Amino acid sequence: MALAKEPQVLPDSTLLTLSLERADGIEKVALQCRIAKTLAASDEPSELVRKLATWIERDFEMTRENALKSIRAERKLMEIVFDASNRGPF
Repeated sequence: MALAKEPQVLPDSTLLTLSLERADGIEKVALQCRIAKTLAASDEPSELVRKLATWIERDFEMTRENALKSIRAERKLMEIVFDASNRGPF
């Protein structure tokens, strides 16, 4: 997992566009993660990506499939929002 483009720092959150690739390299997808400022102890992108990586790896196949469905059906990147109601790895 890696940053696909520069993080967007918004007034209330940070938006990361991430690139995910299967271990065999056959498939690559992108998704976005919006992290509320109240959850992120650091605004450092590498630290946020590190925390997200361990969380996403647990359900990698499901996350990858949902990201692909979003791109194909909705023609937009899937966005996972991390806030007070969905803390994720934060």
